[in-house]
Amino acid sequence: MPRYALIAGHGRFPLLALESARELGHDVVLIAIKEEAAPEVEALAARCYWISLGQFGRLIEILKQEGVAEVMMAGQVKHARLFSGILPDWRLLKLLATLPERNTDALIGAVASELEKEGIQLVDSTALLKPLLASEGPMTARQPGQDELAAIRYGRRIASALAGFDLGQSVAICEGACVAVEAMEGTDAMLRRAASLANGRPLCLVKSSRRRAHLLFDVPVAGLGTIPVMKETNTTVLAVDAGRTLLLDRDQMLAAADAAGLAILGLPPED
Repeated sequence: MPRYALIAGHGRFPLLALESARELGHDVVLIAIKEEAAPEVEALAARCYWISLGQFGRLIEILKQEGVAEVMMAGQVKHARLFSGILPDWRLLKLLATLPERNTDALIGAVASELEKEGIQLVDSTALLKPLLASEGPMTARQPGQDELAAIRYGRRIASALAGFDLGQSVAICEGACVAVEAMEGTDAMLRRAASLANGRPLCLVKSSRRRAHLLFDVPVAGLGTIPVMKETNTTVLAVDAGRTLLLDRDQMLAAADAAGLAILGLPPED
């Protein structure tokens, strides 16, 4: 009997989680989202099922068929796709009709509740990747300067205030002003938008974990691919919540940041 199942979305997160599961000897059932997951995930799982984003009934059917009692979510599902790209089955339609608000927290929270009614528990999505969580303090050779620290403090206040509204997880600060807040476009697109407003001036990127006590879904993620975007947009520092932000390909990411002279800092989550 498999220990748990993994629902795979976009990016490196599910690949790393599956590789870790294999190293630990876990028998994982994979449910891969057709619109998001990379084809490579299939080879890393004991069994793989491909489903579309709106097939909630099929998801439950697979989990019960496989005798899975625990499931974790790994990888991004683009926010815009959640609200414009779903072709919901009857079970998801029924769930959507109960939501007072159509934001990500409400939707995934309702999914978790429905799974629990079926005897299926949604578990910590970072369970297999604890070594990749951001640590507290400077993680790069270069530490943020005084101006950057002031920008981080300001950015964290904004991110904290926005946390309850289920917007994006990131803000961009330039010379004491918030020039961009992440919405459905994602962090990279937000940084490029911020750079177009900053006119070459340096940016500070602050990512928030939204004051959640859990890491069940929508975990903040940065990775090796974040570094070239920071360089492109003249973003000199990245501040994240320690213990609640995944740094995918962490060693390579921090080495690339050091080579580029960037600062990456982990701070205690603001609870």
